[in-house]
Amino acid sequence: MKKNLSLYIHIPFCVHKCAYCDFLSFDNKNITDHMQYTQAICNEISLYKIFADRYTVKTVYIGGGTPSLLDEVMIESILNAIKSTFELDRFPEITIEANPGTIKYSNLLKYLEFGVNRISIGMQSADNEILKNLGRIHTFEQFAESYQDVRRAGFKNINVDVMSGVPGQSVHSFVDTLTRVTELRPEHISVYSLQIEEGTPLASDTEMLKLVPDEETDRQMYAMTKRVLAANGYHRYEISNYCQPGYESRHNSVYWTGGEYIGFGLGAASFFKGERFSNITDMDTYIRICEDIRDEMAARTDAFRLYESAASVMRQNTETMYVDSRMEEFMFLGLRMMAGVSRKEFRLRFGKDMYEIYGTVLNKYINDGYMETDSDRVWLTDKGIDVSNIILSEFILDR
Repeated sequence: MKKNLSLYIHIPFCVHKCAYCDFLSFDNKNITDHMQYTQAICNEISLYKIFADRYTVKTVYIGGGTPSLLDEVMIESILNAIKSTFELDRFPEITIEANPGTIKYSNLLKYLEFGVNRISIGMQSADNEILKNLGRIHTFEQFAESYQDVRRAGFKNINVDVMSGVPGQSVHSFVDTLTRVTELRPEHISVYSLQIEEGTPLASDTEMLKLVPDEETDRQMYAMTKRVLAANGYHRYEISNYCQPGYESRHNSVYWTGGEYIGFGLGAASFFKGERFSNITDMDTYIRICEDIRDEMAARTDAFRLYESAASVMRQNTETMYVDSRMEEFMFLGLRMMAGVSRKEFRLRFGKDMYEIYGTVLNKYINDGYMETDSDRVWLTDKGIDVSNIILSEFILDR
């Protein structure tokens, strides 16, 4: 029986890097860079053909960066490389991220032809001044126009990203943003609280930092998110994610439930064959390695030896996920989901009862009202979600 697999494709190009962004991305690249990088990804994908007959690809996620910045022919090339290497599920979820200002209607029609069936659009705020503070390249009006183009092209599964706790934001302006988003009726809404990361332009902008909402205001925004979205028919299925019934992100759910996935492209992370690893982050080195892969494949080098050789120079931060590490991730990722974690699934995966390993911490939080349980599942209550970072950290096992 074939195992399920998900694929992530990292496109590290942007028109302009946002002030808060610490993702691996670059601006001011040209079409030659795009073409060279696209070919490199296709070469890397082909490396996995030796394992392909063991898996069925259920989801593909093209993220970044700004994937919609690429010419549609390049997106087609990447998806064709996937289709010629792996067996796709009969009804795969294929998502591409897109930012207003880079979305072309003609490209959207092509995406549908290529099999893309889900679009994730970065809106962040409906307040143009706040968008400017964040370094976004679009206005709300441009976002709304892009959204209508996506819908008009025929997409029936759209996610919109929203941010809270950003410079210049009030509870009122945040609720206005949520209201405007729900009026558009996307199938999925992701709401993330701003994290100020060291090394980003925002982290060193003292004037902008003064405009960041205080902790109490941020908590009010957090409380309003669930209230406003629930009132408009969106159910919360993960701490930061809401959707209309049946539109949960299948791809992201793989991360939260410990499924296998391979990341292609610069810096992309993977959990594959019991190992967690990420690709190197130097563009020139990555492209050179992928060119070597192409040349070695043309020379009919032994496929497994080529895979091992390329992996040894392309990967970094490789960690073998022993049972303790996998149990930890099962708990602190699974508990992010409103459905929580299953005692039966825990036993199937690890051969032990969940309470044998985590009984003390589970009983503590259940008794204090931070968790609830039934005959099989354990999940965080609203009270528990409010302090989830503290609770989830307690599922790290002593080594």
